[in-house]
Amino acid sequence: MPEATAEELFDQALAIADKHLDAALDEAGPLADYVAVAMVEAAVNAAVEAAGHEDIAKVLRDLADQIEKDAEEGDDD
Repeated sequence: MPEATAEELFDQALAIADKHLDAALDEAGPLADYVAVAMVEAAVNAAVEAAGHEDIAKVLRDLADQIEKDAEEGDDD
């Protein structure tokens, strides 16, 4: 069986994260917005421990750029 690509592994990891985020948001009730932001911070802290500050800072910059691009494209609608 061929090894999974980095993209396939990331997609699997994202599916697991989405499942747990959904469960946390369901459990949070009226705190769901706070829990969503808190989970971002907790995930970033764990990622820094695993991959280091520089790598995670780059990923977050790329993510922020994508969020801004998506927002700009949404403004055109």
